Amino acid sequence: MMEYSQLKEMTRELLECNRQAAESFRYCRKTGKQVDFYTEVKPFADKVKVLSEEWEPTAVKWVTDIRPKNLYPLQIKNTAENIQMVSIRAFFPDTSIKRFKSHIQSIEYVLERILEEIEQNKSPDQ
Repeated sequence: MMEYSQLKEMTRELLECNRQAAESFRYCRKTGKQVDFYTEVKPFADKVKVLSEEWEPTAVKWVTDIRPKNLYPLQIKNTAENIQMVSIRAFFPDTSIKRFKSHIQSIEYVLERILEEIEQNKSPDQ
């Protein structure tokens, strides 16, 4: 069960990254400015990539073991891909608002559902 507390922590971190991406996107849209790729975009995108690549197999294993309602391995894979994409797109003001918001919302939904399920399925050692 130790890995589930790690999953919870990684999921929380990804949720925070997702919210940062949404905030960066709002800022870039409002100002119309593109930030510096090497000082802002790349470090954030790299952090999200490392975290999501570590998170994905743990989350897939958890979904396979626990079988939470309305969460599936493919959603986990898509969420990992989507958060990597939004971590880059967030900094470009010409990104489609509709598509970006849709990705942010679906990422948020999956991550929140995982946290809810981990809370509900708490074992005594957590």
